[in-house]
Amino acid sequence: MKSFFHFKRKECDDLKQAHLRMNGFLNKYFSGESMDYRQIFALFLPILIDQAFIVGLNLVNTAMISSSGVGAVSAVNMVDSLNVFLINVFVAVATGGTVVVAQYKGSRNDLMVSRAAAGTVTSVALISIGVGLLIMGLHGPVLHLLFGSASPDVLESARIYLIGSSASYVGIAVVQAVCGALRGIGKTRASLALSLIMNLMYVALNVVFINFLQMGVLGMTIAINIARYGGAVCALYYLFKVDATLHLRVRDLFHFPLSMLRKIMFIGIPFAAEQMFFNGGKILTQVFIVSLGTYAIATNAIGASLAMVFQIPASALSLTVVTVVGQCIGSGNIPDARKFIKSFLWLGACSLALTGLILMPLFQPLVGLFNPPAEIVDDLFLLLLINTLVQIPLWPISFILPSALRAAGDSKFTSLTSMMTMWLFRVIFGYVLGIVMGIGILGVWIAMNCEWGVRGALFLWRFRGKKWYEHKLI
Repeated sequence: MKSFFHFKRKECDDLKQAHLRMNGFLNKYFSGESMDYRQIFALFLPILIDQAFIVGLNLVNTAMISSSGVGAVSAVNMVDSLNVFLINVFVAVATGGTVVVAQYKGSRNDLMVSRAAAGTVTSVALISIGVGLLIMGLHGPVLHLLFGSASPDVLESARIYLIGSSASYVGIAVVQAVCGALRGIGKTRASLALSLIMNLMYVALNVVFINFLQMGVLGMTIAINIARYGGAVCALYYLFKVDATLHLRVRDLFHFPLSMLRKIMFIGIPFAAEQMFFNGGKILTQVFIVSLGTYAIATNAIGASLAMVFQIPASALSLTVVTVVGQCIGSGNIPDARKFIKSFLWLGACSLALTGLILMPLFQPLVGLFNPPAEIVDDLFLLLLINTLVQIPLWPISFILPSALRAAGDSKFTSLTSMMTMWLFRVIFGYVLGIVMGIGILGVWIAMNCEWGVRGALFLWRFRGKKWYEHKLI
């Protein structure tokens, strides 16, 4: 009996020691004067859940549309590459709002936090209206210019999906702007709830329109509009009626000072230009992938969807670091910002390694969700294996680090670097490897991995200096 109690006491002591060691580790790397590890993880966990749901639901949606055939998958993938290009223009402006809100929050200026939130919602909504109307008016020339070599049935499905999805831009813009402002003040749970409402509504409607009513691409188009505008209504209701921090009123959205708009655009415009060039490069890559045939398009689409699953935790970290670094810079604490950035980079690499170890053995059931032709399964496995290994050291410095630099106000350097490396390596080098040298999809993905390494090295060089935090945004 005595030995039993001795064993239990030793076990309790060991647990206590382990807890103290873990607490010491977290305090050392994830706590500072600006915030501690509990606040950081309270920010991170809702964003992680949000990213998991977004990627998981996109996976389910792609799997559902695959029941309508390889042509439908190809059409949706082609248009979504254009959608990502366009939506990221106003999402970039929303990110500018997140940075400004976070820095004002760090400086404890509540009035300017409220004005920055209002400015973010208004500017993003106006940009999305302009972009949506432009694409609806020019959908025919755009499709024939980018995807004219695709088969007629794929082009017809792409036309329906492009018109319908561009009509929904305002809805998703409002949701993104509100969520961006909420993340800036650290309200990631509210941001999560709004995102979940929109995305779960989208999946539920897809089940009705695609699986039950067999409406294919048209059904997906109807679902995306109802879900995004439903999400926008919920976001605005939360902003005006539920939130007790920002104190926004409807009339605030129609009046905000030009000085505030300039601050938001100081971050937003370079980031929007970066997103246009970055995703424009991806679209150009998509154009020469189209020339490789429908199977190549499907391989790229399914591979990209699965790769996003592997990157869920790291993507959540890249969003969280904007709020963390923004508030550190707003309070003038550069040492905290440096420490947190380094910690996030190491945590991002570890998360990518862990997700790779967990998910690669599950390749067969994951790829089975898409019902792919047997001819492309081996190519998909090779793409994912190489990408999973390469992204561990390169993805964090290529994506988490620029998010941190941008949060400090260093938007021009990050945007110019991303644009140059994208076109020199992912586009030109991808064309050389994939088309000229005949390596195909594998060559395109290898070029993408090389681009991560080059731009990541440039961001590390910038981070070692002082210029990244010397911008005066607020």
